[in-house]
Amino acid sequence: MACVLVPLYILLVAPLALTLGGVFRWKRGMFAFGHGGVRLALASVGIRYRVTGLEQVPRDRAVVFCSNHESNVDPPVLFEALHPLLHVLYKAELRRFPVMRTVFDVGGFVAIERGNRDRAMASIARGAQALRSGLSFLIFPEGTRSRTGELQPFKKGGIIMAIEAQAPIVPVAIQGGRGAMRKGSSIVRPAFVTVRVGRPIETAGLSVDDRDAVSSRVRDAVQKLLAEGPLDARG
Repeated sequence: MACVLVPLYILLVAPLALTLGGVFRWKRGMFAFGHGGVRLALASVGIRYRVTGLEQVPRDRAVVFCSNHESNVDPPVLFEALHPLLHVLYKAELRRFPVMRTVFDVGGFVAIERGNRDRAMASIARGAQALRSGLSFLIFPEGTRSRTGELQPFKKGGIIMAIEAQAPIVPVAIQGGRGAMRKGSSIVRPAFVTVRVGRPIETAGLSVDDRDAVSSRVRDAVQKLLAEGPLDARG
């Protein structure tokens, strides 16, 4: 069913959403349509989720949500669960898909080219400016999905972005997605995904020289959230 409903939704809604965001600059309307598509996609393949700890996140400030990454279902679940206007720092390879590139550009997402330091730093600067303007971001500092579920070493681009903007970093642990869609698989199975949100880690007063210490602190926080295990599906 998802193979029919989701493409049909995109075909019917994408032109209107892009017009609202790109022509009329009404990003809230565009994001609302985006959330509608994500909810449809998750429901049609049987992905349910539960989130806890979100009340700790300040709503009057832009933040950087920093999550582990186990599966392709992680981004849509987190996009839906964490923030109504969540922007993403994403790897530039995804820009080879024309529709995705257009949506990301109009939505204000920021691509980062990890193989080109100058371009990567320019992307980080754009992301920091967006944070300073009040836009919250999601980053996956592992850089790619984990094949085993074990937390991988963190890349520091998103950490630097948060420090430059003096924005809090919010550790996030997502679990259960590997049961729905493992790396290398194109099959999506019903699954229950849990999201634990930790206490924000402040970067105010820090500099880029502190990036290693901040990265280590954030990674430890994510690791501790993962160690708490999945949430109970019954609430």
